[in-house]
Amino acid sequence: MSSPTSAPYGSWSSPITAAMLATAGNSAEQTWVEDGIAYWLEARPREAGRQVVVKGDPLGEPVDVTPPGFNARTTAHEYGGGDYCVTRSTVIFSNFDDQRLYRQEPGADPVPITPEMGGAHRFADGTVNHDGRWWLGVRERHDLGPAPADVVNELVVVPLDGTGVPRVVASGRDFYSDAKISPDGKRVSYLAWDLPWMPWDGCEVFVADLEADGGFANERRVAGHGGEESIWQPSWAPDGSLVFASDRSGWWNLERIDAGSTGERRVLHVAEAEFGYPRWVFGERSFDFLSDGRIVCMYDSGGRTHVAILDGSSGDLVDVDLPYDALAGGPTLSCEGSTVVLVIGSATHPARVLWLDVATRAVEELRVTVDTDIDPGSLSAPSPITFPTDGGKEAHAFYYPPANPGFVGPAGERPPLLVIAHGGPTSNTTPSFNLGLQFWTSRGIGVVDVDYGGSTGYGREYRQRLNGNWGVVDLQDCVNAARYLIERGDADDARLLIRGGSAGGYLVICALTATDLFAAGASYFGIADLVPFAAGETHKFEAMYEHTLVGPWPEAEALYRARSPINAVDGLRTPMLVLQGADDEVVPPAQAELIVEALGRNHVPHAYLLFEGEGHGFRRAETIIAAREAELSFYGQVLGFEPADDIERLRVEHLAAT
Repeated sequence: MSSPTSAPYGSWSSPITAAMLATAGNSAEQTWVEDGIAYWLEARPREAGRQVVVKGDPLGEPVDVTPPGFNARTTAHEYGGGDYCVTRSTVIFSNFDDQRLYRQEPGADPVPITPEMGGAHRFADGTVNHDGRWWLGVRERHDLGPAPADVVNELVVVPLDGTGVPRVVASGRDFYSDAKISPDGKRVSYLAWDLPWMPWDGCEVFVADLEADGGFANERRVAGHGGEESIWQPSWAPDGSLVFASDRSGWWNLERIDAGSTGERRVLHVAEAEFGYPRWVFGERSFDFLSDGRIVCMYDSGGRTHVAILDGSSGDLVDVDLPYDALAGGPTLSCEGSTVVLVIGSATHPARVLWLDVATRAVEELRVTVDTDIDPGSLSAPSPITFPTDGGKEAHAFYYPPANPGFVGPAGERPPLLVIAHGGPTSNTTPSFNLGLQFWTSRGIGVVDVDYGGSTGYGREYRQRLNGNWGVVDLQDCVNAARYLIERGDADDARLLIRGGSAGGYLVICALTATDLFAAGASYFGIADLVPFAAGETHKFEAMYEHTLVGPWPEAEALYRARSPINAVDGLRTPMLVLQGADDEVVPPAQAELIVEALGRNHVPHAYLLFEGEGHGFRRAETIIAAREAELSFYGQVLGFEPADDIERLRVEHLAAT
C-alpha cells in the first residue's frame, strides 16, 4: 500500500462528490406497519424532491405505492410531516401540488376526497376511524388572508368516499396535532397549544368521547400546560390507557393515565434522558406498543439514540442490542404484534428501515437510505466533546477530524475547521451517517457540529438556555467549541469557517458581524433582521417563536433590533456566501437580500445564489449539487486552496479587494 500524499488541507481528492450528496440515496421517515406490511416515506432529490410512500416486508423487495405524478407531501406548518396514513391497505395521503387529500386503494389510481381549494386547505397528521368511514386530522386554512393571524388550524373529519365536505370537530386553538382514537373506538385524544408558545415550550393533551359521526363530546384536559409543560405523542395503549412523554421533571419521561382513572398520572421510568422530541413536524413517533402491552421506545442520552423495550408495569427498561445509535431525521417507529419497524443508523452506517421481530429477535433491513461503496478510511468517526462555555457552563458538540487514507496535511500545519450551527434553533445534531459532513472531512477540513445551549436532547433546562438569549448563547457556544479545539491542537485559528441554515444561518450572520474569529461563512436561508418576523413576516407556526427566544413584541423592540445582525454590518469585513430558496415562506428572500446589499455596500467578498423552485431547505438534486460546489469553491478562494474537484469556479464579488 502506497504512502499517503502530502497536500494542502481542503485540496484532497475525495470519493464523496457533490453529485453523490444528491443522488446516492433517499431519506426514509414516517414508518407505518399494518397487516404484516411496512410502509415508509422517501424523499427523492433525483425526482425533484418528490415524496413517495413505499411498502415492503422481509420476503421481497420494496415497491412504490405513490404513482408518478403524485407527491405525498403536505405543507401544513410549512414544515409538513404526517403526510399519509394507512387503513386496510388503502393509503390516504396529502398531495403536494394541490394539497388535497387522496384515497389510494391497492392497485388503483389515487382519488381526491377533499374539495379543490387551490392549495389553500392543507391536511396533515391523520388517522382513520375503526370502521373505515372517515379520516380525522389537522386542516390548516389559508383562504382567509395572507397574514399569520388569518391562518386557521383545526381538527376535521373527512369522509373517505369523497361524498362530503370536511367537518370541523375541534377549533378555537392556534394549533392541533396527534389526534388518535382509542382501541375501543369510543374516545379520542389530541394535543393543542396557542401562541406565543411552541409545542416544546408547553402544550396540552385533551381527551374526548368520540361520537359515531366523528364529533367530540365531554372534552377535558388531562395533562400539560402552556409555557410550563410540554407533552409529546399522546398514544393509546392496547389496554385503553393513555401514554405520553412529559418534561415536567426536566426531562421528557414516559407517563401513563390508566383506563378508567380520574386522571392520575404515573411515571413509567424515571431517567435523565429524553423519550420525547420537539414537534417540528407532524407524524413523528418515538414509541409504540407491542401486542402484550410493552412499549418499544427511542430515547436520547449523551447525544446518542437508544432503542429499548419498557415494561410499563415494572418500569424496567432494556436496551435492544443494535449497532445503531443515531437518527438521521426525526424519530419514527411503529409496532404491530411483535413486529417493530423503525429508521435508525450510526456515524458509519447509513440510516436504514429496520424490521425487528421482538419474539424471535430477528432483524431485517428493508431499505438502506444511502447506496455507496466508500472506503471506510475516508469516513471520519465523530467523538462527542463537552467544552466550557460562558457563565461557567458546559456545552456539547461532535468533532470530526479530517480523514482520507490517500492524503495527509503539510507537516506542522493544523487543518481548517468548519463550525456547523444546526437550524431550529430548538433542534439538535446527531452523529448520523452524513455524506454532506464527510464531504468536508474527506477533503482535509475538520468539522465540529455544535449542540449549542437551546438544543434538545439534554433536558428542559439546557433547552431553555436560549430563552431570551437567541443570538447570544448559541453564538458563544459555537465560538467556544472552536476555541476549545484550537487549544487542543485540532484546528488552525486562522482558518475557521462557519456554516448553517435557517436559525443556523442567522447564527452565521451573527458570528461574522459580532466577531472576527472566522475567515468565512456560508448562510443558507439565514435571518438578517428579526423585526419583520416579530411583525408577522413569517408563517403562523413560528409567528411568535421569538417571544421566548428574544422577548415579547413590541415591548422588546429595542432588543430585537440589537439582536438583528443587519444592524451591526458597518464593521462587517468577513467573506460570506449567501444561499436562498426563491419560494421560501419561512425565511423570505428579502432577508438574504438585506445582508447581500450590506456586503456589497461594504465591498466585502461575497456571492449570492438564489434558487428558483426551492423553499426552506433544498430538495432538488441540481440545487444540492450547485450549492455544495459553490460552497467548496468559495472556501477554496478565501482560504487559498484549490479543490481537486472539477467544478465551476464561483464568482466572488470584491474578492480582489482582499
